[in-house]
Amino acid sequence: MFKSLIAKVKAVMQKMGLIKNIKSVSNIQALPVDDDFYQLIENVWLPLYQGYLEKYKDESYHKVEYTTIGGGRRTRRMHTLGMPKIVSKEMASLIFNEKCKINISDESLSDDIEGVFKYNKFYKLFQNHLEYMFALGGIVLKTYVEEDRTGQKRVKISYVTAECFIPLAYSNDDITEGVFLTVSKKGDKWYTLLEWHQWEGKTYVIRNQLFQSEDNNELGTEVTLETLYPDLAKMATIKGLSRPLFVYIKPNIANNIDLQSPLGISLYANAIDTIKALDTAFDSYHREFKLGKKRIIVPHTAVRTVVDRETEEVHRYFDANDEVYEAFNFEDLDKQQIVDNSIELRVEEHIKAIQSLLDVLAMQTGFSPGVFSFDGQGVKTATEVVSENSKTYQTKNSHENVIEEGIINLVTSICEIATLYNVFKVPEKYEVTVDFDDSIAEDRDANATYYLKIMNNQLIPKYMALMRILKVPEEQAKQIIQEAKEEAATDLPDVDQLYGGGA
Repeated sequence: MFKSLIAKVKAVMQKMGLIKNIKSVSNIQALPVDDDFYQLIENVWLPLYQGYLEKYKDESYHKVEYTTIGGGRRTRRMHTLGMPKIVSKEMASLIFNEKCKINISDESLSDDIEGVFKYNKFYKLFQNHLEYMFALGGIVLKTYVEEDRTGQKRVKISYVTAECFIPLAYSNDDITEGVFLTVSKKGDKWYTLLEWHQWEGKTYVIRNQLFQSEDNNELGTEVTLETLYPDLAKMATIKGLSRPLFVYIKPNIANNIDLQSPLGISLYANAIDTIKALDTAFDSYHREFKLGKKRIIVPHTAVRTVVDRETEEVHRYFDANDEVYEAFNFEDLDKQQIVDNSIELRVEEHIKAIQSLLDVLAMQTGFSPGVFSFDGQGVKTATEVVSENSKTYQTKNSHENVIEEGIINLVTSICEIATLYNVFKVPEKYEVTVDFDDSIAEDRDANATYYLKIMNNQLIPKYMALMRILKVPEEQAKQIIQEAKEEAATDLPDVDQLYGGGA
């Protein structure tokens, strides 16, 4: 599908006079994307995440071809473990879950931002889309303002997956311009909405174009937005923004496919061969039970067709399409008999092979060996506490760095658009930090003891120790200390302390 979308974007850019006479997206110097890279997103990473990839590099992947006893060619779908889905989900849940907290130094602003997140079901949806991010290499969050049913202005957050976003410009690996693609069908017509986010000097410009076609592979002709989006403006200009109204977040993995691209790569981009080997082993394990029960050898004469003289119906003694039977041409007529050739099941060998491949996949995707285990029934994920020096913990922290930056940028975009449309007031200065859930990887009591010990030895100030223990911004940590001092000063001593008495 994306190949046609790329073609649509190129066609529109040609009509807009932005480019001329190009054959591929990579020929556009101002467009930091590559056709082949998007083919990986659409035709490899996404199908693997969804559980079925027919071909990879012109070779069969999950589509298995075999020959029946009658000589016919048939295909079947390989049984898979679905590890691309599992590794993406596991990494997303390790990093962001309901225990994560976004801290904002200003209390009033914190309440307003929390209201925006609650209205948009952010904590639930963001974890789901982080999973898509790890699978496809990136995710985009857009902010805009709309009126709810009561007429109240609300800041909305929408999500766009990697295959429906094309960057137009970037600076220091931060994407500053882009085009969003939405394809839909109404009746027998296909519609493609292109939403362009670009800068013209210091002015942020959003342009919307709608195209209609009878063929999904063609852009078609431009039609009015009222055809499908009656409330959508053709163009909007916004001044006073410091950053785009979208945030692009990607896994913290170096892009070794296109070194010049600002786009991210899938968590399992470098484990495609391992995933195939793993699914091949699991498919063999599954079919070990189906085909290993019996292997019946019959004379080739037993599978020939026999015509009933009365009904003229054609019959076989055995089903020629059944994989259980093997036909042999015995030259010696005395040996033409049916032989039951049962095979011993290789269960342990398969389990060991699958486990070894799971450990390789764990290493390639940033997990520690042993995180995933196969017990013969399915894949299980280790739930024990992860040590701080494990690969899983280090990978988790690495991804948290870019995701925290993305969340901070998202809050900035929310605040700027809320100010422009008078949704709520935003102070001049505020600080944002993200408290990720480290309970799976650290002992909070031991962590507190460690920082209190350093503080008591006067190596760090109190507010810094509190920042590390409670994971709050500096301003909030100092405020907590001040409130604690004030509370301690107002506490009255009890009667025993006043009169020096005792029990």
